[in-house]
Amino acid sequence: MATVVVASPKGGAGKSTAAVLLGTEFARAGANIVLLDCDPNRAVNMWASKAKLPPRIALLSDVDETNIVRTIKQYDRNGRILIVDLEGIASRLVSRAISQADLVLTPMRATALDASIGLQMVALIAEEEEVLERKIAHAVIFTMTRGVRSKQHRDLERSLQKQGVVVIEPPLMERAAFSALFALGGDLSTMPAQGRMESAAVNAREFAQAVYTQLKGAKHEQGTRLQYQPRRHQNPPQAGHGTSPE
Repeated sequence: MATVVVASPKGGAGKSTAAVLLGTEFARAGANIVLLDCDPNRAVNMWASKAKLPPRIALLSDVDETNIVRTIKQYDRNGRILIVDLEGIASRLVSRAISQADLVLTPMRATALDASIGLQMVALIAEEEEVLERKIAHAVIFTMTRGVRSKQHRDLERSLQKQGVVVIEPPLMERAAFSALFALGGDLSTMPAQGRMESAAVNAREFAQAVYTQLKGAKHEQGTRLQYQPRRHQNPPQAGHGTSPE
């Protein structure tokens, strides 16, 4: 139904955190999610190993450049949303995944170095668009930000927007709960309290809603509809087994 590729040519930009937060928030709102861990660091696998997968989430990790396209086509059906966490380099695997994306999400920290390297992903997307002769929706999400945005952050945001790059609002803040996901597993509704949990939960929910809006717009541009409609979060679900993709 829809494929979101989380890609950045720079390691440490928050790719896996963005992928896990997006997957768990979409799942809590009612979507069936397949997470593809294509990063050699296997951070998403690490998260999954700490606790039972939340409901409506499945994980695939045996994916490389030889089968990434086939895997996406196989599971991008039956109303699922695929979220692909890629390796932090520009590679054939990355290019092939981008070619199948409905939306490419590029996390970056609010530094000049991250922005410079992150723009390499924008250039790579443009190359894929030329080959495919179609537009590929893409957006930047600033990660590990502070409560008060620095002048550098604001300047980088304006610069990207002037270049026609969509910047997801709000950014993902630096939260103890976000990093603790990889030590405790589960999602923000089931893990033990870590720091300011309510603020972290609101940040994650608003981030997911903003990505949903971009994804819905991308599907509309393709002449198709996003079947999934997020529902309001209800009481936290009991931890359970993830859904096995069929």
